[in-house]
Amino acid sequence: MAPTRLASKPIGVNENFNGIMTNGITTRSKQMATLKTYKESLKVTNKRKADSPLKDMTAKRAAFGDITNAFNKSCATNDKDKVTAVKKVTVESKVLPTVKNIKPQTAVLNGKSSKAKQLQRVATNAIESVQKHFVKDPPKPVATRAQNGILKHIERKSLGKENCQNNSQTSVKSGSDVSGEPSLYLTALENISPIDVTKEECKTISEKLNKVNLDDSVNRSLDEETESPHRVPDGIVDFDKENWNDPFQVSHYAMDIFNYLRSRERLFPIDDYLQRMKGITSWMRALLVDWMVEVQESFELNHETLYLAVKLVDLFFTRSTKTQPEKDHLTKEELQLLGASALFIASKFDERIPPLIDDFLYICDGAYTLGQMLKMEMNILRVIDFDLGIPLSYRFLRRYARCARVSMPTLTLARFVLEQCLLEYGLLGHSDSKMAAAALYIALRMKSLGTWTPTLQYYTGYKLQDILPIVLEQNAALHKKPKSAISTVRNKYSHTIFFEVAKVPLIDNSALSS
Repeated sequence: MAPTRLASKPIGVNENFNGIMTNGITTRSKQMATLKTYKESLKVTNKRKADSPLKDMTAKRAAFGDITNAFNKSCATNDKDKVTAVKKVTVESKVLPTVKNIKPQTAVLNGKSSKAKQLQRVATNAIESVQKHFVKDPPKPVATRAQNGILKHIERKSLGKENCQNNSQTSVKSGSDVSGEPSLYLTALENISPIDVTKEECKTISEKLNKVNLDDSVNRSLDEETESPHRVPDGIVDFDKENWNDPFQVSHYAMDIFNYLRSRERLFPIDDYLQRMKGITSWMRALLVDWMVEVQESFELNHETLYLAVKLVDLFFTRSTKTQPEKDHLTKEELQLLGASALFIASKFDERIPPLIDDFLYICDGAYTLGQMLKMEMNILRVIDFDLGIPLSYRFLRRYARCARVSMPTLTLARFVLEQCLLEYGLLGHSDSKMAAAALYIALRMKSLGTWTPTLQYYTGYKLQDILPIVLEQNAALHKKPKSAISTVRNKYSHTIFFEVAKVPLIDNSALSS
């Protein structure tokens, strides 16, 4: 187990207040004096407050936060520059409209005297000069996206009505916004030239536009689907229908989820990788998996974490031995490092509060350094292409058992069969969904609870003939003589918490085949 961590001393708590809380006081005078000192300390002017970060410091960026919140002093604009910029904009905004409104005072300068004519020419030249420098091309009004959508909707309606009366008159160019630029929201109807539209087409377009309804109430809600959920064949218990209104069961997509997981199984094949390796045997792998089960039990990790970690080990061996030269393959001294790193990755993927990397270094008894484990973690993720959404037999088993309404002791027995088969190197080539179905079938026969039902056949997608070869292999693994070196799984499921399912009598292959 990981060493116990001691809580650090609280920060920001007054020492006198700590003394009151820990040591206690004997007299009222001491209490008042101590409390007076504590109150005076709260009035200190130099007491630090929870202010924002200092302006000359770089603010720390939170994970997945805004990447632009770092404060760069060299790139920041001084306050004086900001004020000056604002003043410039203000002056320009005042000058432009004033120039537009200037008119020659013809009522006063009516040309009766030469002086008046000269003043008139000076005023006119001044106006032209100002307009030449400041008033070049007045900017066109640019509408927002929301305004564009509203205007286009109005224009399309007017287009459908006006074109039916006169095809030559158009109000606005199709497929462009108010500013004349091509629109980003071009639709199929907007791409039609108004001139090419006939009266019949105009009528069809207008009818389609009138049928457009943005009211979301016309869509069918999930509550209405309770009357007609996914249909199942006759004679099969519809587990999803009974939990259709339970949001935690996600019965609306549960079938699709597990069908998707079954389709992904072909992406993670595991072959006979030990033939390409020297110095590592199936017995060494069984020892490693047994140790990983012990770690899962000691750290109280989820079973999904264990299954994912074992899958990562096998996938790493399968893919790395194909791409790397034989001299770069893992040695038996690095097997424990591989198992600990795989558990570390799986914990961060499946656990709410995963153990720290120091905990995994501790369970390895200091055999590896921090740098070695981090390097192995990166190597595993690189080899599996960072794809951790691997279908697991444990998840399939839980789904099959729930749909068949299997009791908890029977499900635990199936888990024991499945977990014991993790040690078997010869069963790695089978898919996880078939392994889960075979383990459940063995548990049902060991408990004398019947055979493979049509309900199980529907939810698993396998007939008894499809899983029977795997059933016989798993049963043969259960009949092997227990070895003390790899007895963690049997000892684990011999406890009362797991209903002592490891002590249930085994059955022969003849009983499974019938």
